Amino acid sequence: MTTRRRRINRRVRGGFFQFESEDKRTVYGTGESDLIRLRDEFGHTWWGQADQLDDNLIRYRFHDDKGNIISGLSDNYGILLRDPKGKTWRGFVL
Repeated sequence: MTTRRRRINRRVRGGFFQFESEDKRTVYGTGESDLIRLRDEFGHTWWGQADQLDDNLIRYRFHDDKGNIISGLSDNYGILLRDPKGKTWRGFVL
């Protein structure tokens, strides 16, 4: 009997990311799981990555050149991020 190992693809799908904060600021951009590049309305660039934790749970972490950090989780319904000041950012991937 021949057995074959099944390879599990843990790569997070990429696409177009769009986030909006409580005070209607927007951040958008494209990327894959290894590298996501976002830009806000002021022209600041945010770099980040996505790590798959579970079948339906993905962790996102972003930072900019000034040292600001935004991180959060995604499930089947959308993405919710928080910054260190407690401001929430909601978004999605197309």
